[in-house]
Amino acid sequence: MKVTLMGTGCGPVPEIRADYVVGAARLLEGIPGRKDAATKAEDILRLLLDSGCEHCAVLYSGDTGFYSGARALLPLLKERGIKTEVKPGLSSVQLLAARLGRPWQDWELYSAHGTSCDPVAAVCQGNPAFFLTGGPDGPATLCQELVHAGLGELSVTVGESLGFDGEAVSFMTAAECAGKPFAPLNVLLAESALRYPRRVPGIPDREFLRAEGVPMTKQEARAAILSKLAVRPEDTCWDIGAGTGSVSVELALQCRAVWAVERQPEALSLARANREKFGAWNLRLTEGRAPEALDGFPAPDAVFIGGSGGELPEILGAVRRANPKARVCVSAISLETLHTVMTELRDPEITQIAVSRSKPAGQLHLLTAQNPVFLVTGALS
Repeated sequence: MKVTLMGTGCGPVPEIRADYVVGAARLLEGIPGRKDAATKAEDILRLLLDSGCEHCAVLYSGDTGFYSGARALLPLLKERGIKTEVKPGLSSVQLLAARLGRPWQDWELYSAHGTSCDPVAAVCQGNPAFFLTGGPDGPATLCQELVHAGLGELSVTVGESLGFDGEAVSFMTAAECAGKPFAPLNVLLAESALRYPRRVPGIPDREFLRAEGVPMTKQEARAAILSKLAVRPEDTCWDIGAGTGSVSVELALQCRAVWAVERQPEALSLARANREKFGAWNLRLTEGRAPEALDGFPAPDAVFIGGSGGELPEILGAVRRANPKARVCVSAISLETLHTVMTELRDPEITQIAVSRSKPAGQLHLLTAQNPVFLVTGALS
């Protein structure tokens, strides 16, 4: 048996030369000869083995290498020593880019077709975000999430029925898209929402909006905190006691999404203003007191605790329940807080950061010491 996995591209299905054809019902319309509808790899394999045919074809919409079911079927065929050939098709991302007259090598590519997708995190990566859409998560649904995050004015493009009769390409804002119906076959391109260039951690303090009496973690400590947390692009992070949002923003510029809680209204207002200034829309800010305000937060990969309100054991307990393997960094200024966190974490590692900064004194420059900060990391269990 020989099996050809064929991407049909965008548009009518090309001529198929095979004894037996399997694919989605839509792709099989008008194809003569033996055929059966199936989309799951295991079901397709069973039909192929039962067919008794020498040359079979499996059809996939778009391109076989772009969020295609071919990925799951290929290993199953190879396990059984079945000879396979892959013929790629023209993908929707290529066709939309061609219609727009734009290169697509710098686009971030996502699928919202039958899989979870976070459009807010996607548009905060620094490049245009292309979404392969379908089912309930169409352009309107994704744009509703963008609007909810404050990105209603973000420019988006919707491609409908690309390669078919009735093809349409529309330009609008996310707010306009959120209320519109679209053809069943559609894709979405959203422009980047990032307003601040991605860089190594440690944004200068002067870049943040601040207010007297609202605490802010300083530049050198922020850089160390992100280093201690080993933040990765795919991480979900928590920031407990966000203050002005300086650590929250830095985390958001480095990871997929940040969920932060702050109990002081003035500080929360500043954090929201800094989120907007830096375009850190993947930062979700919640007013409240931890650990109660953490209910409903997604499981974290990394957690920074900058303020605990005297409830550090309870907060660490909430983190432990959400993900006992989460990476944790706690900042402490007082010796009492340092003692508490040392008793709560297993094998704690303590780093003290003592920073001095220069300031002019007439014709000279003097170093002024900042308050020392303890950074504590360790295992939750």
